[in-house]
Amino acid sequence: MPPDQAHPSLVTLYADHHGWLRGLLKKKLGCLHKAEDLAHDTFVKLLSSELAAVIREPRALLTTVAHGLVVSHWRRQDLERDYLAALQALPPAHAGSPEDRALALEALLRVDTLLRGLPPNACRAFLMARLEGLGYPQIAGELGVSERMVKKYMAQVMHRLLLQDG
Repeated sequence: MPPDQAHPSLVTLYADHHGWLRGLLKKKLGCLHKAEDLAHDTFVKLLSSELAAVIREPRALLTTVAHGLVVSHWRRQDLERDYLAALQALPPAHAGSPEDRALALEALLRVDTLLRGLPPNACRAFLMARLEGLGYPQIAGELGVSERMVKKYMAQVMHRLLLQDG
């Protein structure tokens, strides 16, 4: 929605706080361009959440939303760096095309998002099953839990997956 059609409080919120937020993000990120992108994303997120109409402490809310975006940005950077390091360990013939690498990175980011917030053992059980091809008895042995508990872990992951797709 163009700024002139946006809710008046959003226009005021943006005008009053965008420069401040961009400066705060530049200090955290050390890059003006990334700070501008995340400041923009912060306002877009607020616009889509419909919270802008009821904001009492705009800087506190902007800081909270922006912090979440910064953490996501750093997680993505870490995952991308680790993925690229793993690719360098492969022979060039196994690294895939740039398109394949981009698709693989996006898949890794989706898995990371899926697993975030789950109990550590649920994440480990899922990764052992999917990446290492282990069965539930082997996973139970590795984690020191019962096979029934492994089934519960996998159910937690599947439930999260269904929620994410739904």
